[in-house]
Formats: sequence, C-alpha cells, structure tokens
Amino acid sequence: MEIRPGIYRTPDARFIGLPGYDFQPHYVDVSGGPLGALRMHYLDEGPRDGPVVLMLHGNPTWSFLYRHMIGPVAAAGYRVIVPDMIGFGRSDKPAARTAYSYDRFVDWMAQFVRALDLKGMTLVCQDWGGPIGLRLLSEMPKRFGAVLATNTLLPNCEPPPSGVPGWPSEAILAWIDTCRTSDGLPTAEIFARATVRRPADEILAGYDAPFPAPAYQAGMLQITCGIPVNEDAEGLDANRAAWRLLEGWTKPFLTAFSDSDPSTAAWADIFRRRVPGANGQSHTVIPEAGHFVQEEQGAALATALIAFLNSNRP
Repeated sequence: MEIRPGIYRTPDARFIGLPGYDFQPHYVDVSGGPLGALRMHYLDEGPRDGPVVLMLHGNPTWSFLYRHMIGPVAAAGYRVIVPDMIGFGRSDKPAARTAYSYDRFVDWMAQFVRALDLKGMTLVCQDWGGPIGLRLLSEMPKRFGAVLATNTLLPNCEPPPSGVPGWPSEAILAWIDTCRTSDGLPTAEIFARATVRRPADEILAGYDAPFPAPAYQAGMLQITCGIPVNEDAEGLDANRAAWRLLEGWTKPFLTAFSDSDPSTAAWADIFRRRVPGANGQSHTVIPEAGHFVQEEQGAALATALIAFLNSNRP
C-alpha cells in the first residue's frame, strides 16, 4: 500500500503465517531526506543486556533469511538484532529508484545503529550486508567488537593479486545490466537459483512476501546497480577507506563461507589474508549450501557463530 506519495509499505497480512518466522516486529524511523521519515523494521531477540549480534541481510532477502539462526544465538545469551534495509522486508520502500544508492543504504543503517545506540556489536554479514556492514564498521569502529563474514565481499576495483582475479565477472556485469533495465523481477526464482537445493514453495513465498507488486522492488533492483565495478563508482573511495581500517583491524574476524557459492568464494581468502583479526581464528567452510547459506545451512552457521562468540566473550 502507498502510505504517502511515492512511499510503499508492504501490508502486514503478507507476513502472517510465514514458516519459522513468528518474531515480534519492532520499528524505528530513519531520515529519508526530502522523502521524510522512513520506517525501518527490525527483530530484537534474546536478553536485552546480552552482547549484541547485528545480522545484516543482502539482496533480494530480508530478516526472514536469518530465522534459523536467531533462536539458537539468542538462547546462547546474545541479543540478536536483525534489521530489514530500507526497500526490503517490512521496512518502507520508496518507489523511485533515485531514492536509493550505496551511500544511502550505509547512512540508513548508521542511523539505525545510532537510534538503538548499539555498542560492542558482533557483525554478521552476507551478500550486501558485507559492503554495507563493513563500511559501517569503518565509520564507527568503536561500536564493533568482532565480525563473522559469510558469502560476502568488499570490492574496490583492485587488480590482481591484491584483488579478485576476473573481477568484475561477466556474470556480475550481466546481473547489473538485468537489474538496470528491469522494472520488476521474480524474487523467489532469483533466490532459488542461488541455492543447492530448491527450497519448498512455502519458503520461497516468504522471500516474495515483501514485494506484492513491481512498484515495491525499486530498492531491490537499484542496490545491484551500486556494486562498485569501475573507478567512477559511488562508494569506491569509502570502500578503500574501509579496507585501510580493516587492514589494521585486530579484533576477531571469522570467515564462514559456504562450499557452493562461486560468486563470493575468492573473497574468503582475501579477508583471511588482509585482516589481522582473522589470524588464528577457526575459519570454516559450511557444506552443502549455495549463496544463501543462512537458508540452507542456518543451523550449521549458527553453531559456528556461537562458538566464535563464546570464544571471544569477555
């Protein structure tokens, strides 16, 4: 439904009865500049005085992606915060693609962190959760205490050997072009193509839920166009600044990539080589999972995360 001109909000009925997703919704307003206030949805589970774990999703997903992990991590004594980015999930969705940019996604998440005054966080990031979350860490490093990166990246157009050979790949460029020229895409099918085993229809319906019509998909389409693939890209300088901070980051940094995601596989080694905090960590590969490891092997990833959290808990 259009709550005011140019701002869509997915009806609550779309989120009723989703499998494994019975969490209480929470909301906070962030500034959309000339768009006015935008409502951002998040989950907040576990003890309020527990160490904070911030789980960031990517594209085209939302907090539903983390439903297998939230309960076990909260039961282990951690406060689990899982926001939906603006344009995704139960958060507001500006209809104009010009409302979205890489820098705006980072700014909206920074506003969210400040609004909740989150500190001592462990960042869990996948897909776009990495570029956004690691940028966030570089801009407010004192609020973060550790990172678990899974199936993500932080591109800055470096040539080999410091960067990823063949970046950007033809597949990445084709995906950007598809999103640039499309008015709407089948979210569930995009999701299913990046898994090892196709999820059940009721699960795929959960990924379709935020987008009842193409008008709701502007953020989903435009975020892909923000991938830094050339020297003129928005956010490239900020990504390079983030790498400078990460190359001096001595706090714990764990990689837990899946075994079947060729689009990000090379980045696990880059993080392990370039981030000092990755030295001596129990890095792992999660078997039998594609890009969306939280969906296919959420329990295994939660186990790795809890072990990491417990090993670094004061």
